[in-house]
Amino acid sequence: MIKILIADDHAVVRKGLKQILAETSDIVAASEAKNGQEVLEKVRKSDYDIVMLDISMPGRSGIEILKQLKDEKPEVLVLVLSMHPEEQYAVRALKAGASGYLTKDSAPEELIEAIRKISQGGKYITASLAEKLAFDLEIDSEKPLHETLSDREYEVMCKIASGKTIKEIAEELFLSVKTISTYRSRILEKMGMKNNTQLVHYALKNRLLD
Repeated sequence: MIKILIADDHAVVRKGLKQILAETSDIVAASEAKNGQEVLEKVRKSDYDIVMLDISMPGRSGIEILKQLKDEKPEVLVLVLSMHPEEQYAVRALKAGASGYLTKDSAPEELIEAIRKISQGGKYITASLAEKLAFDLEIDSEKPLHETLSDREYEVMCKIASGKTIKEIAEELFLSVKTISTYRSRILEKMGMKNNTQLVHYALKNRLLD
């Protein structure tokens, strides 16, 4: 039996995922968590085969939680299930140790297939993402500007580009306005930009917005 920990801050999503898993004979939703800290606490106390992890939860980012999970329990497999399109977070998630990446609009059958493949030691990515990864390996060019950002800087950049204010971002990430302002300054400096408008144009051009 494949034991799953479902980590998502939306109760309706957790319930839906449990219903999908309940229709299988070899996968069980053993527990659930609504934020990153809860994920870490549950994994420390119990054994799970796979953590189904959302990227966007209150507090620390899903990527940070993923990295800590893999540091503390390298044997735990992680399937990232996110509302964000692959272009935004898939490569970062895989580099941070995820065994697979799926968007929340995937078919239930694909989710089950991903869980089974990952439980057997495989990786699960869609054909379009596999193509992108292969293409990235082929081209020997400089990294895109956004890949020079840290995971937290990247998260803040996406939120700025989507039109959120510094105050709104600070509240969402449970950080101070001053800290977010510092991130913004660092992002603009690293990307050689002067204002939020340039960030928006860049994000749209590179398909980084939902």
